[in-house]
Order: sequence, then C-alpha cells, then structure tokens
Amino acid sequence: MSRARDPAPSPAPTPASVLDSRSSWLRLLVSVLAGTVGSVGIWAVILVLPQVEAEFGADRADAALAYTATMLGFALGNLLGGRLVDRFGIAPTLFVAGLLQAAGFALAAIAPGLVVFVAAQGVMIGIGSAAGFGPVIADISRWFLRRRGIAVAAAASGNYLAGAVWPLILKAPIQSAGWRDVYLGVALTLAVALPVLALLLRRRLPAGVDAAAAAATGYRRAEITLTPRQLQGVLALAGLACCVAMSMPQVHIVAFCADLGYGPAVGAEMLSLMLAGGVVSRLASGALADRLGGVRTLLIGSALQGIALILYLPFDGLTSLYVVSLIFGLSQGGIVPSYALIVREYLPAAEAGRRVGAVLMATVLGMALGGWMSGWVYDQTGSYTAAFLNGIAWNALNLMLALFVLARSRRVAGGLPA
Repeated sequence: MSRARDPAPSPAPTPASVLDSRSSWLRLLVSVLAGTVGSVGIWAVILVLPQVEAEFGADRADAALAYTATMLGFALGNLLGGRLVDRFGIAPTLFVAGLLQAAGFALAAIAPGLVVFVAAQGVMIGIGSAAGFGPVIADISRWFLRRRGIAVAAAASGNYLAGAVWPLILKAPIQSAGWRDVYLGVALTLAVALPVLALLLRRRLPAGVDAAAAAATGYRRAEITLTPRQLQGVLALAGLACCVAMSMPQVHIVAFCADLGYGPAVGAEMLSLMLAGGVVSRLASGALADRLGGVRTLLIGSALQGIALILYLPFDGLTSLYVVSLIFGLSQGGIVPSYALIVREYLPAAEAGRRVGAVLMATVLGMALGGWMSGWVYDQTGSYTAAFLNGIAWNALNLMLALFVLARSRRVAGGLPA
C-alpha cells in the first residue's frame, strides 16, 4: 500500500515575494488613511486657538501652550510608539492610541478651563496622534526595498493630508456650533475609525524577510564615519532645528491672518493650501530619495524651506500670502521623511521603530518649541517679522547639519539581486 507523500515545505519568504508587493502597496494605502484620520489632533488645536484664547481669557503665548503641549505629547508618543511597533506591531499600537486620542477629545470638549484643555491636548490627544506618524512610517519602511523612499514619503503624507483636509471639514462647524461640539464629534469619529484601520494592519512581516532584505541592500547601501549614536544625535538636532523653522507658518498662519485683518477662516484656507502643497512635496521628495538617497533629499528640502521662509518677509497682501503659503508647502514637505530614510539606509531594520521614533520625536519637539517661541517673540515685539527671522536662523542651522552629514558619508552603488 503506497504511503501519501508529505507535502513539500513552503519556501522561505524572500524580499522579492513580500517587499514592494501588491500587499505592501495595499498596506501603504491603509497606513495613509490611518495617518490622515489619526493626525486630526495636532491640527484641530490650531483651528480652535482663537476661540479658546477668547473663552478662557488667555494671551497669545498662553493659548499657544495648548499646541506646545500637544506636540510634546506627540513627540513622546513617537518614541513610545516606535518601541511598541518593534515589539508588538502596528495594529495594537494604533488601536490603543486611537481610543486614547478619542478620550482626550471628549475630555477637552468639557474642559472648564485652560489647564484641563492643555492637559487633555498634551497627555491624551498628543500621545494618541503619534501612532499615525512615526510608528506607521517605521512599519511601512520594512515592507518596501526598491521603492522605500516613495512609500515612506506617502505614509508621512497622512499627517499633511490631515492638515489639508481637517481644517476644511472643521472650520464651518467651529464657527457655527463652537469648538466644544466639534471636539465631541471628532472623539466619536476616532473611536470608530482608528480601531477598524488597525484591524486591517494586523498582518505581521514574515520571519526572515528583514534578514533577507538586509542581505540584498547592496543595491543601495551607505557608509558613514559617524557611529550610530552620533548619527542619531546629529539627525535629532537637525530635526529640531528644521521644525522650529517649519512651525512658524504652520502654527501661526491662522493668527497671522487674523492680525492682518483677513480673518481666521482665510488663515485656515492658507493652512490647507500649505499642507496640500506639502503632500505633493513629500511624494516628489520620496521619488527623488529613491534616486539620490535620504541625505541629499534632506539637503534640497532644507535649502528650499529657507528660501520660502524669506519670502514671507516682504509679502503680506492676501493674494501674495496664498502664493507664498503654497510655495512654502511645496518646499518643505520632504524634509521630515528624509530623516526616516537616512535611518533606514544606515541602520538595521530591527531598530527601525525606536531609531525612527527617536529622530521624529526631535522633529516634533522642534514644532512644539517653535510654536511657543514664535508666540513669545510676537508678544515681545507685537509683530511676526521677528518670528520669521528667528525661523530663518534655525533653518540655517539645519542646512549646516545636513551638509555635515553629507560630508561624512558616501553612497556605494550596487545591484539588487533578482
């Protein structure tokens, strides 16, 4: 009697069968949606600042503390979320963060004063928002090899899509119903949408793919004379500097337009235009990074952002501000994703979550510091001119650090095995 033959073992996964596959692109689509929905917290607070300032009787710098607290929580969330992704995967991280952020919006909506509002923004909304940024970027970077640049840039664009979409959705209800009712509506949306998106990302990368991908990265590997700790330190300082500069238009454009007499609704439209341009810039920079690498892409973005900031100084007319805001968005969108790409080019995939999370935490701290600093400079001078000059100086520091990393590194060309 013949014996049934044992089934042949499944072949080990290879980069070609998993990375850059159809499943990878579908995962990227869900990741972008998660970033767009999950990043509402860091943009909603900008829209409600004028109403919160008036309701609680706060000055500009004190009201801006709500944004600063949100970004501090966002920074911490990127660090913690990166470690959680390395250990548990993106799905549990996103699920818990979504519920945390929803609870934060509900608490902020019933806040009796500025202290409770700031605490809800920082501790719950800020930390919860981070799951749709650094952790999602770290996760998606492991699912691509040849097209990692465009994939990381697209995942990071969820954050900017949120800034382009949510102000348009929320500005009318904020004016008509008030910011408290809007915050309750956002809480309900997050409590439903983010857990569903987390379930769609529950698949884990098959064992052995990271190692196989690392063996194949001769197709574009990089060498640098800095140690991993030194490189991470330089990137963290560069991220802090670029985002102090970046925060000036992004955080204060609504208040800037209100001061010029154009009204906060016009400022919200400029913010949406700016961030829509940022999405285009991020995608273009991702494609560029697949050819030039992360360091050169960072250098180009930093130079363009500096030029765009300078353009805000001579122009304050309504039409010119729309144009300059679009130029700013098209200039700077690729900077932050470049840091994640540099980490993945120089450092092991197993450390992607915590390394990317640490560097992106520094960029968020730069946004928090810059948002508060610009408000403080405005309070001291009564004008945003000095605040723009402060941002330009920080951008120059970022440009010098990018040049330093470029000087200490070199790319080694090679072919990716078939």
